Amino acid sequence: MSPRIKKLIGTVLMLIWLPIYALICMGVAVRVLPHAAWYVALLYYALAGTLWIVPIGLSLPWMHREPAR
Repeated sequence: MSPRIKKLIGTVLMLIWLPIYALICMGVAVRVLPHAAWYVALLYYALAGTLWIVPIGLSLPWMHREPAR
């Protein structure tokens, strides 16, 4: 697969992943956090704010890897 196609696929997947992840995080926050202590909310927002990068970080090396010859 050519690098251009890989980058296109990766970009489209990122554009789909981020809004879905944000909606899931918002849904969990609305249902769970109003009844939680402040430190639980802090931990949740810290984790939710950083965990979105894991799938993207795993896809970046694949997107920029040169094709095998």
